[in-house]
Parts: sequence; C-alpha cells; structure tokens
Amino acid sequence: MIQVQIFIDADDLKGTQLVYEFILQFLIVQNIKGATVFRGRLGYGENQRLNRPNDLFSFDETPMMITFIDEEKKVKAVLSELRNQYKGGFIVTHQVEKW
Repeated sequence: MIQVQIFIDADDLKGTQLVYEFILQFLIVQNIKGATVFRGRLGYGENQRLNRPNDLFSFDETPMMITFIDEEKKVKAVLSELRNQYKGGFIVTHQVEKW
C-alpha cells in the first residue's frame, strides 16, 4: 500500500473551488478508500519564510496537508490523473503496511 501526502495552502484555488475540496471530491470519484485534510498551525515552503496563520493580524497562508492510502497500482493511476487536472501542490508518497 502507498500513503500519499499532498501539501498545499488553504487558500489555493482550482478555478473558483478550494483546492482541498477539489482534491477530496476527485478522490471520491476515483473510489479512494478514504482521505483526510489537516490544517497546519505553522509551516514554511520553498521561500523558507515561516507562515503563522493564527497570529493576530496575520495574512500568512495556512499550510494544509491531504493524506490518503490505497493500493499501489490504484494510487499511481490516481496521482497521474490528478496531475493532469491540477499542477500545484507538493506530493510525496511512502510505502506503508496495513495492520
């Protein structure tokens, strides 16, 4: 099995839809067993600048992570199709065992 982690900003859009909602709806259509969206309290990306979205008067983008797990062949097909529809975000995968 493969675990996927997709890192995005909470305010990222695909058209007029929030990216995390677009990705979850995409995963439902692809019959992925389940997915979870996590909202980060602090993070940084390529710019190496800390994002503190919970600070008073902060305009920093909130870091988010979407994670899901499924069979390797299915995950690879889903990620290929997702990349055809959405080029943003940072995606990593890990081999995992189901207990």
